[in-house]
Amino acid sequence: MIFRIIFSVFLFLALPGAGRICLIGKSHKGDNPLLNYVVNNSLREHPVLTKLRLRTMEDSRNSMLVSPEQAQFMANLIKLIKGNKTIEVGMYTGYNTLSMALAIPEDGGVVACEISDDYVQIAKPFFKEAGVEKKIDIRQQTALKTLDELLEAGEAETYDFVFIDADKINYDNYYEKSLQLIRKGGIIAIDNVLWGGNVINPDKDDVTSQTIDQLNKKLLKDQRVDLSLLTVGDGLTLAIKL
Repeated sequence: MIFRIIFSVFLFLALPGAGRICLIGKSHKGDNPLLNYVVNNSLREHPVLTKLRLRTMEDSRNSMLVSPEQAQFMANLIKLIKGNKTIEVGMYTGYNTLSMALAIPEDGGVVACEISDDYVQIAKPFFKEAGVEKKIDIRQQTALKTLDELLEAGEAETYDFVFIDADKINYDNYYEKSLQLIRKGGIIAIDNVLWGGNVINPDKDDVTSQTIDQLNKKLLKDQRVDLSLLTVGDGLTLAIKL
């Protein structure tokens, strides 16, 4: 049922005058009139999310920000599967972390992995303002260490949703550990799986594109999950654990 909904929503879009098929991209870049239309007619952004998005756009690395339409989509997926326990691998300024925290019940939780203290300090006041700070467990260390600690604590197969959006070189490691932590029917969402189109015949010196391409090809054959690769944002893979 989930994928019937997904397949009916996400398509390739031909932009007028472009002469080629283009991916949707991210709305906060503001350069896609059709995507702006989609956002203007579908986005229901919490006021604190809006404030955090605008604050994040002041950061020099704001291209890492998850687009609000993608965050809303994932929040709806969490609600659809009645998610309670979630993980974010790569919190950045916390926009999607906040979105997930708002989507889960009061007794739910988000484990947020982030190594940069600067980004943690940006995020915290917004979590507090939205009244969800008690739901968010920020682990300020490498994400691999956090995922290992969760497994060592006996939390395998207890999480409902994981979003992977950190260093791309470790994507496969994050995926494998997340697959252990996710329950059957839980969802692993992986961001940037198209990497600006560079995953198509990646250059031999482009390690990041090669790594993502290898993971995409691995997931296609992975019988442990149901799979969909969506042309939303910079590419979003959804893997549902069987």
